[in-house]
Amino acid sequence: MKDRNIQPDCWSYELPDGWEVLAGKTDADNDLLSLKTAKANDLWFHVHGLPGSHTLLRHLEGEKPDKTAIKTAASIAAWHSKARNAGTVPVSYTEAKHVGKPRGARPGSVSIKREKIIKVRPSLPKNAALG
Repeated sequence: MKDRNIQPDCWSYELPDGWEVLAGKTDADNDLLSLKTAKANDLWFHVHGLPGSHTLLRHLEGEKPDKTAIKTAASIAAWHSKARNAGTVPVSYTEAKHVGKPRGARPGSVSIKREKIIKVRPSLPKNAALG
């Protein structure tokens, strides 16, 4: 039996106004983050069309993230991807409840519905330290 309390190994970033962004470090961590850790209303991000970390913008109870929080989370997702050194890159995002795992899919592979695309430059928050 698998341990349901296993936590993914993630980079973690604190944003202004209490938002938190988590980015998985490996394919297995991405699976745990996207499918076990994420709450239904968390926003899920991934660079569009390239390998990269699954990234969550943790939902604050009763709050909706503003455009700045969404853009920052997308920039973090782009940073933790093969597009890190690119200019502006497309990042897909959706609510975590729209992220699923196709039967038999390899670790780190998910399917998403109701995605939106935001174009951002890969970056980390100014106060962030890579951990």
